[in-house]
Amino acid sequence: MSEILIVENDLNIQQSLQRCLNHANFNTICCNHKNIIQNLEHNKIDAIILDITPRQENDFELCVKIREIVKIPLIITSINSEVSHKVNAFEKGADDYLTKPYDFLELVARIKALLRRIEPQEMIFGFLHIDAKKRIVKLHNELLELTNTEFDILLFLIENRLQPISRDRIAHTINAIHEDTGLRSIDTHIRNLRNKLGDSAKDSKYIQSVWGVGYKFCL
Repeated sequence: MSEILIVENDLNIQQSLQRCLNHANFNTICCNHKNIIQNLEHNKIDAIILDITPRQENDFELCVKIREIVKIPLIITSINSEVSHKVNAFEKGADDYLTKPYDFLELVARIKALLRRIEPQEMIFGFLHIDAKKRIVKLHNELLELTNTEFDILLFLIENRLQPISRDRIAHTINAIHEDTGLRSIDTHIRNLRNKLGDSAKDSKYIQSVWGVGYKFCL
């Protein structure tokens, strides 16, 4: 489970952000600007959300210090929407920039996107091997012939593993699934994918059905 360091000036936003990230299956640590480096040195942090107010322009130098220690995703949040302010943030080492007020769900999506970029392209779950870059799946070292849609669904479930993903979210994320027929066809794609994985709904080794929600990758 990824560890996110939250550096947020507004206590109400900090608490709401922490609840949202915890709900999205992230671990969180909250600190003030003075304790960032200390937390990076004593904790395994996977991404940082750093809030900067107009009165804290010098805190951009924190980005430089952070980059000297770690190369993890760094997201700047600020009420300042000026382009020059954003450019300064990126030049100092930020990977992303969100102007307040922002939607927490968008922030979660951006964090996941940044974390995917640093995830290893090859993933191993027991006897199941996935090469995301080459789009190859092997089970017991035997190549599985998955359709593009089946591969995309499997990879999407893995990227969001251990949390249930709704059929509606799968339908709107996988481009090959048309929205009008997506919810009806997803079960068919899952069933075909399970057959190729030697999996089943009753005895789930990889893809588990979550009643009333959808599916999740369970390794």
